[in-house]
Amino acid sequence: MSFFRRARTRGFPPSGNGASSFHLGWRLPPGAGHLAAASVTLEVHTPPVVDHLYFWALQVAFPGAGAAHLGVQWNDRHPGFGAVNWGGYAADGSLLAGTDSPLPSTPADPNTRDYPWKPQRPYRLDVHRAAEGMWRGEVTDLTTGEAVTVRDLIAAAPFLGDPMVWSEVFARCDDPPVTVRWSDFEVRTEAGDRFAPTALTVNYQAHADGGCANTTSVPDDQGGVVQVTNAERHTPQGATI
Repeated sequence: MSFFRRARTRGFPPSGNGASSFHLGWRLPPGAGHLAAASVTLEVHTPPVVDHLYFWALQVAFPGAGAAHLGVQWNDRHPGFGAVNWGGYAADGSLLAGTDSPLPSTPADPNTRDYPWKPQRPYRLDVHRAAEGMWRGEVTDLTTGEAVTVRDLIAAAPFLGDPMVWSEVFARCDDPPVTVRWSDFEVRTEAGDRFAPTALTVNYQAHADGGCANTTSVPDDQGGVVQVTNAERHTPQGATI
């Protein structure tokens, strides 16, 4: 007997953390070398209008030592819903330790700090080695040129791996559409070489894991990729951009 399962396009995601996420994995050329940094530009073109959390981030792995994510949030715990997060998990699942941030945090969260980002403005997210075993998360407002260090995370990894970007949405699948744009994907090697990924791999959180079926990632004609919630899915799971 077969059963029809309706695609999830309404209501809150029933995932373990209450979010529906979709990702763009970076495909790097073979033999690129060890990565010392990764960066990308993010613009929130159409911001949220509901009180639920949205998180857009650049994620990197610390081989053998965990992974972390740097990005901005629409977060009602922070003034004007503006926040930035640089945090992650060690290989054993514990939170990565880090230095104190120079940015304030209204809820006193060491990972998530107050940051008054603005829609329709590009921000450069950059993760790079600050010292041995120390990895810095930095955000630059490309309109004003102002760069801020969120803080340094402690991870005993000699290099970075597996860069990707994602949208993590804690809102209802049918809440008003939100649009963000990713562009200028770049990694830097220990030798100082800079290059872009050769392709981006599209991934959506599966229905069984609580994902919404009405999210999509679509390339634009200027070399960027737009991620949209509550929209028709134009790019299928597993496609490359």
